[in-house]
Amino acid sequence: MNILNRFFLRVLNRIKSKHQSLIYDGFREQYTIHKTFRFNGKDIIFYGKGQIIIGENTYIGEFSTIQANNSVVRIGKGCKISHNVRMYTSTSIADQDFSNPNLEAKYGDIVIEDYVWIGANVFICPGVTIGTNSIVGANSVVSKDVEPFTIVGGVPAKLIRKKAH
Repeated sequence: MNILNRFFLRVLNRIKSKHQSLIYDGFREQYTIHKTFRFNGKDIIFYGKGQIIIGENTYIGEFSTIQANNSVVRIGKGCKISHNVRMYTSTSIADQDFSNPNLEAKYGDIVIEDYVWIGANVFICPGVTIGTNSIVGANSVVSKDVEPFTIVGGVPAKLIRKKAH
């Protein structure tokens, strides 16, 4: 790669980084996000007319999405949320006729208590609470509440074991 191409690549990367930073600043203005919260990577999306409330010293990885559709997503302090995690507070109800233009939907708040670790590629369904100091293994679908001090994983996520500490 010649010098001119490298120069333009650096300029383009700086522009992309600044654009991403402006988007994240907009999320901080729209939602209640502690100043120590970290957007840990690119292409993180928060959206919806509900509330997103995030505590101190928490981070979320790149390519993750939080949807707060007329509901609340509350994430505690000290949480570690990996990349490509999806949290949705609304979804269509599966057991219905999708040719009907008036589809029924399920809504529910999502609560992630303090010191939770969520692995990569996790999907969290509406109405779920994940208890304090719990771990959700990578590639899991969390459709039911997770007890504090437990490790869950799978599709759907199930108890693997209780934590000793």
